[in-house]
Amino acid sequence: MKEKIFIVEDDPAMRLGMAHFLKSHGYIVTSCENGLEALQSIESQTFDIAIFDLKLPGVDGLKLLQAMKKKDPTTVVIIITAFAEIKTAVQAIKEGAFDYIAKPFSNDELLLIIERSLKFRNLEILEIEVEYLRKTVRGKEVFEGLVGISNSMKEIFDKIEVIAKTDVPVLIQGDSGTGKELIADAIQRLSARKDFPYIKINCAAIPETLFESELFGFEKGAFTGATEAKKGKLELANGGTVFFDEIADMPLSLQAKLLRVIEDGIIYRLGGKEAIVVNLRFIYASCKNIKELIKAEKFREDLFYRINVVPITIPPLRERREDIPILIEHFLEQFAKKYNKSKIQISPSAYEALLSYDYPGNVRELKHAIERGVILSKDGIMDLKHLPEEISALSSIELNCINNNISLKECLEHFEKNIILKTLKECDGKKTEAAKRLGISRKALWEKIKAYRIEE
Repeated sequence: MKEKIFIVEDDPAMRLGMAHFLKSHGYIVTSCENGLEALQSIESQTFDIAIFDLKLPGVDGLKLLQAMKKKDPTTVVIIITAFAEIKTAVQAIKEGAFDYIAKPFSNDELLLIIERSLKFRNLEILEIEVEYLRKTVRGKEVFEGLVGISNSMKEIFDKIEVIAKTDVPVLIQGDSGTGKELIADAIQRLSARKDFPYIKINCAAIPETLFESELFGFEKGAFTGATEAKKGKLELANGGTVFFDEIADMPLSLQAKLLRVIEDGIIYRLGGKEAIVVNLRFIYASCKNIKELIKAEKFREDLFYRINVVPITIPPLRERREDIPILIEHFLEQFAKKYNKSKIQISPSAYEALLSYDYPGNVRELKHAIERGVILSKDGIMDLKHLPEEISALSSIELNCINNNISLKECLEHFEKNIILKTLKECDGKKTEAAKRLGISRKALWEKIKAYRIEE
């Protein structure tokens, strides 16, 4: 059964023309000419796709969009605008529109955007499946190279299982060392494109002057030194998956070109005029806050809404401490096997240190700590001295507190000093702000800084 489309357009010729054209392609079309009439239809009927003109008498397109999303979030909304400024388009997308189309447009352009929007309409169904999997699939500890037993990691495992089967763009966000690339790898391995090319592009590692040629390739003679034609990474990945690691570091000048590739599936080599059609699935990752970069005008807002179709956010390791023991065991087994060592035991003090550390470097830091400990261990025992200094030094007094080897007064002073140091660091040394955050007066903070000999 063909999808139901709702058109709201006050121009009679355009409204009738679109309705006739879409009906000829088998769609079921309902149309009206003003916002008030449209609101009544929204309340009484359901639609698969809604096409709203931005400028309407009575109630405008953005208000209709809000009403439609409130009534049925699964309805795909496309906005028509005669004003193609990016602010208008982005506002519509922020409110939940799938896309916008600027007047004048051809019937073929209209059909293309409708067909593309239908590919994304199943996202709500996918989310329902994710919720079902959360409730029914439990007990995973290792999933496609990813390790964790926390609820947050189980939710990520479940989401990966569902979205891997589709071609929807995925944006993986998290601090450095949390495992963003591992998640991208898992999605690719479970996808229908697993037997096709998988190319990774680290946007932070490619010089800006070489970025375009790396991405799109070049023709012979395109620039000095181009003695022969070369395919770019996007062309080489045709049919498969491209993983843009650290997408936030992509040069602003190239973001518009990437957006065009995402929308049209066409690339041009440097110095070439021939359009090359590519069929790609895109996965992105970033440790930076892209919304902050948008405010600083260092990242295109329209590109962000294109890549952020299905977001996956990985919490830092300090926020999912229940994963630390299982990660320790996983890496311990991995490196004992790698370095041909028999079963390694961790001493109580070393284990306590590993559990109490905050891991600013996240899973990567824990992995390297275990690897170091396995290499340096003797007689099958990994002790405190085999761990990195930042882990063992931090834990020594804390372990004494735990084991009642020092007084309560010394324990409290130690923890109070470290909390003050941490807060001052977070406040960039601003004592008034730090005192407010700590819930003490500025004078009291000064006295503690002096007592603990905390240097400027």
